[in-house]
Amino acid sequence: MDRAGVDAAVIVQPKNHGFDHAYVSEVLRRHPSRFVGVLLADPADDGRGVAQLEELVTEGGFRGARFNPYIWPAGPDGVQRMTTAAGRALFRRAGELGVPVGFMCFQGLLLHADEIEELMRESPATPVVLDHAGFCDADRPGDPAWARLLSLARYPQVHVKVSALFRLTGAGYPYLPVRAKVRELADAYGAPRLLWGSDWPWVGAACGYGGARAGLRDMDAAGGGGLFSDDEWEWVMGRTAAKLFGLPGPGGQAGAAPPDAGP
Repeated sequence: MDRAGVDAAVIVQPKNHGFDHAYVSEVLRRHPSRFVGVLLADPADDGRGVAQLEELVTEGGFRGARFNPYIWPAGPDGVQRMTTAAGRALFRRAGELGVPVGFMCFQGLLLHADEIEELMRESPATPVVLDHAGFCDADRPGDPAWARLLSLARYPQVHVKVSALFRLTGAGYPYLPVRAKVRELADAYGAPRLLWGSDWPWVGAACGYGGARAGLRDMDAAGGGGLFSDDEWEWVMGRTAAKLFGLPGPGGQAGAAPPDAGP
């Protein structure tokens, strides 16, 4: 982080560790001036996930919750849906606590967009972050998932994480095909609803943490510059994350962009 010029960051609990948040909690305890956490929401039918959400947010330094649709229990028809009673309660309670819910749509936004909209309509006060630009395909002309992502801008609570650029295109660094898509996002959402993220540690094999931090700037330079105004750069590279997650540090500035601890 120091080498990349990142002052503070958001750590997202990966599903690899399940609902045992001990490791991330210890990091937050040891480094309160550098990190805040995003918990992994437990969608168990008995409702224990809501109690854990409340405890981690009110006592543990966590400032957000991740919904990973692939850990939801399957319904009677064998389909996993986040709109269960537990999912609705988790989403609603996050909004009441003032923390955003991030959606990890690893298998594609179109699989989950209807559920996300249903949750948002029911609980419009809950901020939403769509991880990794919804995993849309920047190389696919007329991608319906991309059109759906842009359409979600009509919900004021939605924010988009401009992160894991290597996942959005088959092109190598600096991922130039993504540049026009990022500008479309800025036009649809406005820069105060976009935030950079690294997708650490998975980005390590692609361009490294430093490359992730420099990626948008290098991509813009390769495309001739002018992607964002100075004010837009400030929002995307820090202020949006600071607004959503209350990042520590001088002025809450997310020179401070949020690295993502992974799926």
